[in-house]
Amino acid sequence: MKQITTLKTIGLLFLTCTFLNVSPAYAEKITIAAAADMKYAMKDIVAAFQQTVPKDTVEVVYGSSGHAFTQIQQGAPYDLYFAADINYPRELGQKGFAATEPKLYAIGRITLWSSSRNATTMSLKSLLAQDIEHVAIANPKHAPYGKRAEEALRASGLWEKVEPKLVYGENIVQTAQFVQSGNAQVGIIALSLVLNPELAGKGGYWLIPDSLHEPLEQAFIITKRAENNTLAQRFAKYMESKEARAIMIRYGFVLPGETAAK
Repeated sequence: MKQITTLKTIGLLFLTCTFLNVSPAYAEKITIAAAADMKYAMKDIVAAFQQTVPKDTVEVVYGSSGHAFTQIQQGAPYDLYFAADINYPRELGQKGFAATEPKLYAIGRITLWSSSRNATTMSLKSLLAQDIEHVAIANPKHAPYGKRAEEALRASGLWEKVEPKLVYGENIVQTAQFVQSGNAQVGIIALSLVLNPELAGKGGYWLIPDSLHEPLEQAFIITKRAENNTLAQRFAKYMESKEARAIMIRYGFVLPGETAAK
């Protein structure tokens, strides 16, 4: 009788161990490289998505689109890449680093923002004021929002006069931090950052006319390393959902097929 009980105990232990060893296999994990302007919108989207896949893990690394573009080519373990410039994922596809065609997910917008003064009454010409000593923009060399800021200043005929005042953030989030900390009186940053709870209501903003710069066409891809990753595919599909679209709109992004709000 004792031998039978012992065998039953061993059997239960075996089944328990088997279950413990197998169950984690059903949990998946993906890592997303996302443009810094997506910091707050992506956080909300991931939180909503995780409710549909509670056992899975979604991690997001934020930074400039140009840096992530380089990292992916150097073997960085990113499963999806959300860029602020469609040309980056397009080029990755041409080089064999993408499993999908670039998917346009939003058009970004740039604003003049200050945490210390009422930017709603300002324009780009206001940057010429003597009491404005530092103006923050993202580095145009690798940050699409910085490139569009430069284009807007050049189109307004102000680049040469404002350039001596410029301080450059590595990405658009760091650029906003320069203004928030007072290291720059004004900055040209993403509307999606201005509308987040941390900055909303602080100083106000002026929306820069999109006629002054090339469109900020933002697109994402599933990378080659995640070609057969079902969680990556599910997240890509979720970006088209009503919930995800509502979040993007809340942060000021213009979605494909929609008209920008004035």
